[in-house]
Amino acid sequence: MHQRQKLRMFLRGLMISFLMTAILPEAIAQQISARDIVKKADDLMRGQSSYSEVEMEIIRPSWTRTLRFKTWAKGDDFSLVYITHPPREKGQRFLKRDREMWNYVPAIDRMIKIPPSMMTQSWMGSDLTNDDLVNAASIVTDYDHELLRSEMHRGRECYVIKMVPHEDAPVVWGKVLCWISMDGFLNLRNEYYDEAGELVNEEILDEIEDVGDRTIPTRYTMIPADKEGHKTIMKFQEIEFGVEIEDRFFSIQNMKQMR
Repeated sequence: MHQRQKLRMFLRGLMISFLMTAILPEAIAQQISARDIVKKADDLMRGQSSYSEVEMEIIRPSWTRTLRFKTWAKGDDFSLVYITHPPREKGQRFLKRDREMWNYVPAIDRMIKIPPSMMTQSWMGSDLTNDDLVNAASIVTDYDHELLRSEMHRGRECYVIKMVPHEDAPVVWGKVLCWISMDGFLNLRNEYYDEAGELVNEEILDEIEDVGDRTIPTRYTMIPADKEGHKTIMKFQEIEFGVEIEDRFFSIQNMKQMR
């Protein structure tokens, strides 16, 4: 009899666990939508405006390369990147205005407009694309969002959200899966899939630190799914939110004059 009671309690526990797993996404969705979760995470990392200094390490099986650059960003529409190291690439600039992107190469005094077809290409030989660098696509407005489940990830309870781009959105991915913590809305992991549903890149966000009025991940690691020994690590050495930047700062004329 004692064994039967134990068995009934065990089966009851399994049933409760199953029911909780089945209804949890719906219950959470009644409190906050998947889109709102993504927006909170995006607002946390983006802010109204920001300035940062970044070190990027490009790792390959037989070599490693380091880049350093400064970035300025304002909302969804403007961003500017200025490379400070290595000396060979120092002074190169990348400007995003709305949906358009330019690259200025001072060594040949040439301004290059980057067409949409090149947004999927590698940025400076790294595992990031041009689109990744300047956030040309908006994870809030260019995607439909679906809350799949909740699960523990690196010790934090997380929302797992699927993002599928709108048909007319300038997005390079077929879908993206995001892990966003329930506590603090920290984006801790992303998986990027192509249109055939194959995993292309995994992105890990860690080294969570207090930065001004917020707590955010300060290191991003991008790992290609089909290239063993390849990865790119991007570490924020300095970041400041809420900086005052006028729209005209993000002009082609200003980009060419920067030193």
